[in-house]
Amino acid sequence: MVRIAFFLLMAVAWLPLWLLYAVGDLLRPVVYHVVRYRRRVVEQNLRNAFPEKSAAERRRIARAYYRHMVDLLVEALYNLRTTPAQIKRHYRLVNREAVDRYYEQGQSVVLLSAHYNNWEYMVAGLNMLLLHHGVGVGKPLEDKKIGSYITRRRIRYGTEVVDQTNVRQVMEYYHRHRVPCAYMMLSDQSPNDVHKCYWTEFLHQETPFIYGGEYLARKYGYPVIYYKVNKVRRGRYEVVFEPLCDNAADQPQYRIEQQYIGRLERLLRDKPEYWLWSHRRWKRVRPPEIPLHAPAAHSTNQ
Repeated sequence: MVRIAFFLLMAVAWLPLWLLYAVGDLLRPVVYHVVRYRRRVVEQNLRNAFPEKSAAERRRIARAYYRHMVDLLVEALYNLRTTPAQIKRHYRLVNREAVDRYYEQGQSVVLLSAHYNNWEYMVAGLNMLLLHHGVGVGKPLEDKKIGSYITRRRIRYGTEVVDQTNVRQVMEYYHRHRVPCAYMMLSDQSPNDVHKCYWTEFLHQETPFIYGGEYLARKYGYPVIYYKVNKVRRGRYEVVFEPLCDNAADQPQYRIEQQYIGRLERLLRDKPEYWLWSHRRWKRVRPPEIPLHAPAAHSTNQ
């Protein structure tokens, strides 16, 4: 049944984008009021993350989040069949030169971001939006057949998608053959192993972060660039790159992680409705023997 529903959605994806948004507008009240998709998860996450806000403010954020979430679903469907020109029209890189300059030096880069605003356009367009060979790093979907199809659609314009368990071998291969790559890592996901991550206080909660981006950048001495995705208007996004360092090997341990987490927290406090609040981000519990690092906002490394 899941596969049948998926292929029906694929057929719907060929509708004009304006019509897809109209359908989304009709479905949003159903998702929020009737189906109540993960309402408890969203409400608990917002309550724990923003205890200083009133209940009314949190409800406003939740409603805005569900509007955005439905838009993301629409755009994810649309993205399965977008042309290069359509991706570039919907997803503009404001300061691409901040990344391109490393390509001109023959250097690979690590791009750190989060599940904030639309990330699927970046996956599909990474290889054509930048001069570097684009490599997206992530977790595989549980349904392998659906996951395989989605991956084929994501890589149709040259982006290489690799599982996080294989990224070391991929990086070693391209490093050895001197192929400048841009490794896209959305490091706000819940790690699989609570012992192999960076624990800190994030939005008032003990939170584990995937540490692979900093670890691998330090290993190869790569530049690290944080990027944020701003929503200009419905369906239009702008990407802003913020270089964190020219050579990660020169940085003290955890400085890059602290910079990334600090930027992400400030972004979520400013415009929280565009993050993935329906994700069970805080389902992990820190083992007592694992240290809790100082909150990024309080670090002197910012």
